[in-house]
Amino acid sequence: MKLTILATSDIHSYLFPTDYTNRSVESPLGLFKVASVLQKEKMENENSILTIENGDFIQGSPLSQYVKNHYQTPKILGSALNELDFDVSIIGNHEFNYGLDYLNEYIAQINHPVLSANILTKEGNYFADCPAKIIEKNGLKIGILGLTTQYIPHWEHPKNIKDLQFFSAVDTAKEWVPKLRKKADIVIVCYHGGFESDLFTGEPTEEHTGENEGYQLINEVPGIDVFITGHQHREIAEVINGVPIIQPGHRGEKVGKIELEIEKQSEKIKIIEKKVELISTKNILTDKKLMEKYQFLGTEVEDWLDEIIGKTVGDMKIKDPNQARIKEHPYVEFINRVQKYYGKADISCTALFSNNVPGYGENITSRDVILNYPFPNTLAVIKINGAELKAALEKTADYFTLNEDNEIMIHPKYCIPKPQPYNYDMYEGIDYILDISKPIGERVVQLEFKGKPVEEKDEFELVTNQYRAVGGGNYSMFEGKKFIREINQPMSELLKEYIRLKKVISAEVNNNFQVMNKEEIS
Repeated sequence: MKLTILATSDIHSYLFPTDYTNRSVESPLGLFKVASVLQKEKMENENSILTIENGDFIQGSPLSQYVKNHYQTPKILGSALNELDFDVSIIGNHEFNYGLDYLNEYIAQINHPVLSANILTKEGNYFADCPAKIIEKNGLKIGILGLTTQYIPHWEHPKNIKDLQFFSAVDTAKEWVPKLRKKADIVIVCYHGGFESDLFTGEPTEEHTGENEGYQLINEVPGIDVFITGHQHREIAEVINGVPIIQPGHRGEKVGKIELEIEKQSEKIKIIEKKVELISTKNILTDKKLMEKYQFLGTEVEDWLDEIIGKTVGDMKIKDPNQARIKEHPYVEFINRVQKYYGKADISCTALFSNNVPGYGENITSRDVILNYPFPNTLAVIKINGAELKAALEKTADYFTLNEDNEIMIHPKYCIPKPQPYNYDMYEGIDYILDISKPIGERVVQLEFKGKPVEEKDEFELVTNQYRAVGGGNYSMFEGKKFIREINQPMSELLKEYIRLKKVISAEVNNNFQVMNKEEIS
């Protein structure tokens, strides 16, 4: 007897084969390519097939922003997902970005169970459809446990998770796996989270905050037959300690496939062979019927993205994102300028959220705004003191290290296993120097506000995105701060509003910060 498990994760509303950088170029990704993979596997495979969507489906692309802004309902996204007839879905962290009403509407529409065992209401009820599900395929009972990263309260706006409780995936699995083991022949744990340690050596690959508990799950929870993961956008297909493990990247670029050869022995089930692989959608034809059915939506999104909203004077293109983090770039200064304008704060900080940030050309379109600022962040203003400001700058300085030639480079821990460019901030409203040759915690060698050295007890209003304002990215000095003011429009909408207001944006820098080593500091 064979069981084939096919899994996706982190689709982020990429339905069509496009990354939205260019209207006319097809990209090797998208749900409608995934649909073709699933159909092909079902046609060619006489085995029992189980399909799993592992979370982060309704947010994360220009299409998802368009659907939220113009349709104000996720129904069309739910409809598209239903076309693929998955057996189960898992709740991801980005499912909460547009609020509980939006998420609940999405869950209600899905034609299969949506699982998560470690998210509960304040009354102690499960937020999802159910914590786990037993599905029967050709007489085989398959127990599927859904888990979601517990770290969501550290990122999400409080109103988007109101009255919800998030518990450890490990503790929850220790409770639920034995229950499923008693009732099911095969136990699958689907975790919208990743790995905090190297899969083979156990060496920590990041600070163990509870965001990712995958290594703990496979090493501390007995009874797991198959482990599906996500969240980190990594491409993993391994068998570790006898457990097949999949993490199928993101945007529908890969589909995870696990094949189990199963033998029945004296009323008991034994897995005698395990195969794992990632199926690329690169050379897969997009599902023609789905493309035709939803083409109206694709056209609407592309037309919206092509709208010209303003112009630039000077060069706001980002040719080297790493250099733009070391030496102030006009685009970075512009973002901070807009944040200060709407936040009416003393200081602003922002990040380049990826290494694919292109900056602005002569004509600024909606596409430019969203490709550069892809997250639905709103802004918040918090009050901080000089000591907290310095601590935040020390944290951001940790992003860099020096190589053997004494050159500034990104610290590997911010690149592997998952790139984290969004956790390096650049500030406006202060003047500062970071000396990367100095020990961590001693790198802020100059910090001034309006020409005067910042003292520990000085107080400031800081405007930043709500992810950072609640301490997201392990900025503990901001955690628990009360919001003085909130600007509840998404930052991408504020940017478009500001550009339309000004009509022409000048590429300017005031060079208020420097990142260097001791030999370069004069």
